[in-house]
Amino acid sequence: MTAPQHSATLSVRVVPRSSREGVAGYEGGVVRIRLNAPPVEGRANDALLRFLARALGVSRAQVALVSGGTGRNKIVRIDGITRTEALDALGLPQPPE
Repeated sequence: MTAPQHSATLSVRVVPRSSREGVAGYEGGVVRIRLNAPPVEGRANDALLRFLARALGVSRAQVALVSGGTGRNKIVRIDGITRTEALDALGLPQPPE
């Protein structure tokens, strides 16, 4: 039997068709992320998952879209790290407990 792995869940608001990709801020528990990709045919979703995997230092297979496939507001799960580790890697402040 394997030990349980850590998993982080993040609320994300995507800003598609941005001139620069990157983390745009953190407000109300939601991470804003700018992406170059347009919100067409799932391209922004793919770009978001690739961006998060690269930024968090995990494989693309560890990042999954839980909900929000057709909107700007999304829930993303990252296996192998905690929420605190994810926010640190994105350069975001920790929310008060």
